[in-house]
Amino acid sequence: MNELIDLLATKVGIDKAVAEKTIGIILGFLRNEGPADDVSALIAAIPGGESAIADADGGGGFGGLMGGGLMALGSKLMGLGLGMGEIQSVARELFRYGRDKIGEEKMANIISQTPGLSQFA
Repeated sequence: MNELIDLLATKVGIDKAVAEKTIGIILGFLRNEGPADDVSALIAAIPGGESAIADADGGGGFGGLMGGGLMALGSKLMGLGLGMGEIQSVARELFRYGRDKIGEEKMANIISQTPGLSQFA
């Protein structure tokens, strides 16, 4: 997890604490909206991925939070102080990282099978 947090903090220029919360929020969104097997592989490939999701969730349950799909995700990330450009940069870096960890095919499947994600790829 620290590797990914450092990558996002450096490449996107965001605070490490914000990077960690962002990772958890995005992974939680993918778990709810994306293809289960490939998303599970991605989460498993990120050390601390499960705990980042739990920390970002705060016990509220992603189901209700993410009921609005991509719009709810964007709102949650903007609530952390991220602008649209930063959100796009985070998504691109996370997808690049995911390709390195689980392969191009699985990451492409996540992007194509998750509503609205292709615009960030």
